[in-house]
Amino acid sequence: MTTSADLLAQARIKHQRLPELPGHIRPKTPAEAYLVQDGLVERLLEHYGGTVIGYKVACTNVTAQRQLNVDAPFAGRLLSAFFYESPARVEAAQSFMRVVEAEFAFEMGRDLPPSEAPRSRQEIAAAVKAVLPGIEIVDSRFDDWLTIGAPSLIADNACNAAWVKGSAITNWQSMDLAAQAVRVTVNGRVLREGTGSNVLGHPLNALEWLVNSLSARGLGLKAGQYITTGVTTEVYMAERGDRITADFGPVGSVDLTFV
Repeated sequence: MTTSADLLAQARIKHQRLPELPGHIRPKTPAEAYLVQDGLVERLLEHYGGTVIGYKVACTNVTAQRQLNVDAPFAGRLLSAFFYESPARVEAAQSFMRVVEAEFAFEMGRDLPPSEAPRSRQEIAAAVKAVLPGIEIVDSRFDDWLTIGAPSLIADNACNAAWVKGSAITNWQSMDLAAQAVRVTVNGRVLREGTGSNVLGHPLNALEWLVNSLSARGLGLKAGQYITTGVTTEVYMAERGDRITADFGPVGSVDLTFV
């Protein structure tokens, strides 16, 4: 029998869109959706090769939650097959929407295995090796991602298309990431502005949510993995030819061109 993971994998591999998942196999809860996501990621790794290099956290600001009609964050995997170093040149044709999100990311310095008790933000921060500037490219295999609902979005690897990372900053502990301004420049014009406080009040809050959410599913983070924490500004819908820079001040910047 064809599964939701099969349909989502084929939609991505063949660059096709789906109106929705069939009702009899559509996940109805986040728990069911993450099981579908597990299967999708397994199939994508089989097809494209590579590894899981970390996680993305989605819907960490109120605007994004309102747009997608969800009331809580959710997570997906970052895959090496869709990973770019800045400055990046990315084929516009590989995504339907090319939603650009400027996001703070973290690199883990040590493992955080699953824990019965919730881990504190302080404990989690102590396990972080570096902070990085990044751009997540968000896409959806669904015709109308704004109304499809959280379980289907989670199943579709939380709408991840690709991730572009900048250089790591290891002496980040004294930085006020919540107050740090972020500016997205497109073809020389500043079009989006925000701060780290738009990410659940602080990017570390998104990491804390992820660690404890994974732990509840018996999963943990490993040293060397990356976590991108959610959009800091309003999103930008990119077009072929756009030259985009996300500037995170002392944290650095990321450059992306859609070709």
